[in-house]
Amino acid sequence: MATSKLQALWNHPAGPKTIHFWAPTFKWGISIANVADFSKPPEKLSYPQQIAVTATGLIWSRYSTVITPKNWNLFSVNVAMACTGIYQLSRKIRHDYSNTEEAAVAKE
Repeated sequence: MATSKLQALWNHPAGPKTIHFWAPTFKWGISIANVADFSKPPEKLSYPQQIAVTATGLIWSRYSTVITPKNWNLFSVNVAMACTGIYQLSRKIRHDYSNTEEAAVAKE
């Protein structure tokens, strides 16, 4: 039974014999790097970078569900990218907004 499931995975159109498997697999590195940056101070985060990560994740998540065959590896890595990008953007926005508010109060 396990052999037949492994054989099915191996022969799948988005299986390990194809670029459709390996490209999303290596793309996990971007999400892992973004998770590693959770400990980075928010002032060192980049809006353009995090917007690109988020947009890429959202756009390609949708794409991965409409192509044939469905590529669930591509879908999952892009959902992870969107989630980590949104989290990083929220950290950056909260930091910048709270500092702006504190600066305005300090001026008065």
